[in-house]
Amino acid sequence: MNNKTLSVISYITPIGWLFAYFSGKDQADSLLKYHLKQSLGLMIVSIIFNIIMRILATAVPALSFLGILGLLILIFWVLGMINAANGAEKPVPVFGKMFENQFAFIG
Repeated sequence: MNNKTLSVISYITPIGWLFAYFSGKDQADSLLKYHLKQSLGLMIVSIIFNIIMRILATAVPALSFLGILGLLILIFWVLGMINAANGAEKPVPVFGKMFENQFAFIG
């Protein structure tokens, strides 16, 4: 499998990320490393957002409508996949710049 395909797979669930990481770590180029960082960061943001929204919705049920903001994270996932499929090293909107220099274990 080539690195472009692995870059797209990295955005599809944590299992896809693990598959892309372990399959491509020996021949990883800058594109794969970049999208591994972006998708891992987006996963972490998504998990944190979901935890905060569950706590908020439990504490103040009237604010549970804010969960609709989760659709933005879904849009960011799709944009990341599109960038990976096009071979572009563009950051995910809003959060992407934070992840470019994080996760040193990726490379």
